[in-house]
Amino acid sequence: MDDKHVMHRRERSENLKNNIKYLIKSRGETQLSLCHSSGLTRTTIYNILEGKVVNVQQSTVRKISDFFGVSYEEIETIDFEEKEIIESSISPQGNMNPAAVPVIKESLLLQSLDKRIGELATIYPLTYYFGASFNLIGVLLENEISGLHEPGELLIVQKGASTSDREKLVYDKITAKLSISHEGSFDTDRVCVIGDVIEERFNGLQC
Repeated sequence: MDDKHVMHRRERSENLKNNIKYLIKSRGETQLSLCHSSGLTRTTIYNILEGKVVNVQQSTVRKISDFFGVSYEEIETIDFEEKEIIESSISPQGNMNPAAVPVIKESLLLQSLDKRIGELATIYPLTYYFGASFNLIGVLLENEISGLHEPGELLIVQKGASTSDREKLVYDKITAKLSISHEGSFDTDRVCVIGDVIEERFNGLQC
């Protein structure tokens, strides 16, 4: 491996280290909450933050970026603190706070729908969403959705039925399965509309 490549890797791991420290602080998280929610060990996080590892596995980088709700590509290549300071100074919304999004496993979804987001946020691990949307939940898929989504993917959903033309995540009470629909009206005896799909995030095993 040539010196240039080693330097490039070192630069990426330095960016990753600095961004984790900044994101933990700015999002009100801790190393422990990062470990719990991402499934990474404390040793892994410690080694990255102490600069003990230069070549961080891409699956690890993906888990960290998914936890913070930031770009997988950017977390190793840009300075988030600098980016967010610049964005907050030029953004018409000013310093937009990230929305905390409770991450709910598919199997626990139905029993969670009647709870408020604030309550869900105290029960489930959190990810974050930057944008104007509200009333958001993250649905962690445990089953494939008709060739579109794999188990382990996370769908950020704006909870509740809507009239928008966005894709909707719906639950069929007869088949007991989730699906994606573009329909505007549903047979409410059979189908429960979870909400509009705002964003899709892939798991750490995928490229």
